Amino acid sequence: MSFTERAVNVLLGVSMAFTFKLAFGQHPSRGVILRLPASTSNAMLKTLLRRSVKHDRRAIAQLMSIAENDARARIKILSALYERTGNAYVIGITGPPGAGKSTLISALAKRYREEGFSIGIVAVDPTSQVTGGALLGDRIRMADLASDPKVFIRSMATRGQVGGIARATEDVVRILDATSTDYIMVETVGAGQSDIDIKSLAHTTLVVTAPGLGDEIQALKAGIMEIGDIFVVNKADKENTDKSVQEIYSMIMMSEPINGWRPHVLKTNALSGEGITALAQAIKQHEEHTRKSDQMKKAQTERLRREVLDAAKRYFEDIALQELASTEAFAKHVTMIEGRKEDPYTAARLLMKQWKKSRG
Repeated sequence: MSFTERAVNVLLGVSMAFTFKLAFGQHPSRGVILRLPASTSNAMLKTLLRRSVKHDRRAIAQLMSIAENDARARIKILSALYERTGNAYVIGITGPPGAGKSTLISALAKRYREEGFSIGIVAVDPTSQVTGGALLGDRIRMADLASDPKVFIRSMATRGQVGGIARATEDVVRILDATSTDYIMVETVGAGQSDIDIKSLAHTTLVVTAPGLGDEIQALKAGIMEIGDIFVVNKADKENTDKSVQEIYSMIMMSEPINGWRPHVLKTNALSGEGITALAQAIKQHEEHTRKSDQMKKAQTERLRREVLDAAKRYFEDIALQELASTEAFAKHVTMIEGRKEDPYTAARLLMKQWKKSRG
């Protein structure tokens, strides 16, 4: 990376620069340094939106891809669909690698399909350092569900995002919600203690582990223990399953119930289907509890508050900063930084002052 590129990255913020996928054009001293990507046409978006609400799977997948890669189109898509959201029930599934999360999701999805519900599955996988795509591809591990027209599976790469879910995961969930999906299951990357962002997205969070992962409590870690509404010891055909259940239950009993709910601890064998019906019933009990205790309304209010703040932040990062970076003033500051006549931090402060003043 050249010095000029490094200077630009500092000005925009390194993490934001990655988001914008900077494409260097002319030298900063000669004018515009960014080529902004052409946004998806309104006509195309309208067609896809119309098809998506009629449950066209291809249109839904295209909207998700566009929202992930086109910042301006993303805002149009989510704005158009927002009034149709708020009906799906979101289940988060997290836990250490090797616990059998994908197999459990597959078994739970089949159980819901038997009851006639439509299912969305969002599987967040580690990012390939070569392609930037999802490394594991849960779509392969759930191949038996892929042919069901009432099941939509989306694999996503974290693209460096911490917290267990990708930056675009919430957008995918909203699109699925708007297209009349009854249950949406979100599987985190499975990194352990860092997988805590799912709590703010899901109505019910399952923490999945399995015997033989070492000290089960140590495998789950304190942070992830605190977000579970239901704990699942999967692969119940293995030795020490009851011991694992008892250890987790003992840990739970050391804490006070949260909003009147004490997490359940269940045994399952996702491969044979053992315990899946009991798990579906426990999820239903938690849903009924949250509705009855007014917890869901409070969580929804907090979720909406966070959503507005996140939308403002995303707009600034994805659009406002791109516009700022294409101005002559930005190019002049980069040139001065190259000549060591100014530092990036002073330049950033001056640019923000100018940007705020230009908007009154």
